[in-house]
Amino acid sequence: MVSISEVAEHAGVSRTTVSHALSGKRKVSAAVRDRVIASKQSLGYVPSRSAQNLALGSTRIIALVVPDIGNGYFAELAQGVETTAVERGYNVILCTTGFDDARELKYLSMVQSRAVDGLVYAAGAPPTDSALADLLGGIPLIFVDEEIPNTRFGSVVSDNYAGGQYVAEHLIGLGHRSAVVLAVEGDPVTSERRVAGFIDTWRAAGLRDPLTGIGDYTEQRGRTAVRPHLASLASGAATAVFATNDLMAFGVLNELRDAGIRVPEDVSVVGFDDSPAAKYCYPGLTTVRQDVLGLGKTATDALLDALESREQPVADQVTLPVALIERQTTARRVDS
Repeated sequence: MVSISEVAEHAGVSRTTVSHALSGKRKVSAAVRDRVIASKQSLGYVPSRSAQNLALGSTRIIALVVPDIGNGYFAELAQGVETTAVERGYNVILCTTGFDDARELKYLSMVQSRAVDGLVYAAGAPPTDSALADLLGGIPLIFVDEEIPNTRFGSVVSDNYAGGQYVAEHLIGLGHRSAVVLAVEGDPVTSERRVAGFIDTWRAAGLRDPLTGIGDYTEQRGRTAVRPHLASLASGAATAVFATNDLMAFGVLNELRDAGIRVPEDVSVVGFDDSPAAKYCYPGLTTVRQDVLGLGKTATDALLDALESREQPVADQVTLPVALIERQTTARRVDS
């Protein structure tokens, strides 16, 4: 690879003069500029992108922090982030925390060291606003699908409350009058908003509050969260389960099958996300579809706009719509 020093030697000028002539930032005579350009073309010199970025104080790299890339939701989110970043001339470093706070802090420290220009954060409950500000040291950050009250950072979220409403309306319309709702431990806002939308709609229909359980973003915790309610579901005391993410819903389906409880004949099940597996599992999962690619693209555009204007993303919340996708895990109650 030809260096700038070789161009300078060939043109008979200094490296600084070559830099000025090629960048146009400083005035050089037309004769010198022509000589430099002729040498550049003759030698096949291509400016180093890394050197240009260093001069601009930019790496043109952003980080995406997620808890589990094996989860289809986060894989699709990463696709949206990377596609948008690459289209705009940036690269993406994927940081997977595994729900480990120490590993998350390590990644945030990397941001502070200026190894990246900005951060898309989708790793669940973050550090406090002030702690994040200290860790980032002015590096732009935007949250994805994290509804953080009173934050100084921007966020792009799905309409989680409306999603919960849609689930309740769907089940009520099918004649269900008692349900189990499974929330996510350590996810104080996103899962909470889904549950709130469901319960508010359920109560507005004059129905008693649903039974509840706590899981996380795994199939196994979906199993353990629904297990205490198997007797109620088997007896018909409860006839529906709303799991606030698809992975828990898959666990619910497996646990009900093992217990001899039929879906949807005995119990209806609804998830949230519309992950790729939702339409391929049997029976196909009724769920709430998020525009996950749209979340990634919208958040990345906002972050890169901020980087290019040298500002933090506006501390506003952009909310994307959701939709109920009806498949085969929900059915009308025969006694309704």
